[in-house]
Amino acid sequence: MAELTYIPFVFPGLEKISVVFTTRNGGKCEAPFDEGNISFDVGDDPYNVRENRTALAATLGITQWHECKQVHGDVIHFEPECGSAGDPAILEGDGFATSAKGHGLVVKTADCQPILIAHKDGNFVAGLHNGWRGNAMNFPGKGVKRLCEHYSCNPSDLLAVRGPSLSPAVSEFKNFSTDFEPGFEAYFDEKSRMVDLWQLTRDQLQEAGLNPRNIYSIDMCTYSMSDTFFSYRRDHITGRQCSLIWIK
Repeated sequence: MAELTYIPFVFPGLEKISVVFTTRNGGKCEAPFDEGNISFDVGDDPYNVRENRTALAATLGITQWHECKQVHGDVIHFEPECGSAGDPAILEGDGFATSAKGHGLVVKTADCQPILIAHKDGNFVAGLHNGWRGNAMNFPGKGVKRLCEHYSCNPSDLLAVRGPSLSPAVSEFKNFSTDFEPGFEAYFDEKSRMVDLWQLTRDQLQEAGLNPRNIYSIDMCTYSMSDTFFSYRRDHITGRQCSLIWIK
């Protein structure tokens, strides 16, 4: 079995924080979940999924693996004690935060935006699962506020990176007026019916108090890059890649 491939990212000046974004390449899973599916919840063979996950955790040196049953909400769980890459998620929610070393925070995606956040001194990290419903409820902004309240810091102390996800070129919303409340019109192109979720997330993080220079992005489109990423919008029955952040 070839090892799962991943895209590494380093926050400038924060070598103690590790970030990776996995691809669909490498791994045990067979079509239509080939090869690097890491989700137990999509109908894939659980033995193959478990092998992918445990191999990835071992390669990255993660001692604990934390993920949510993602529900497109705004719940964040703080300071989880233990979690195994071999076990399915138990807690419902869309975010985790930790100050413990070696605890990998996992966000599963197949078009949604993974938002990974780190304190400027590496004191804690967080991972948020942000679909369009998350943008509609301003989960990026709410998440920043809760992190700052919990860890007694300022938004300007945070750095964030948004991972591979659905790009503005293919983010069509036929029911924009009902999917989004008034106030989001600036992100919608009436002619193409596309919504720029990438810019929306950036603006929500900036409005929450992050310094613009501390907001990063991996501008790779999950829908368009079919050889590299899973995409629910493109394939419907498909696997999930994951994004991970942890303190070394």
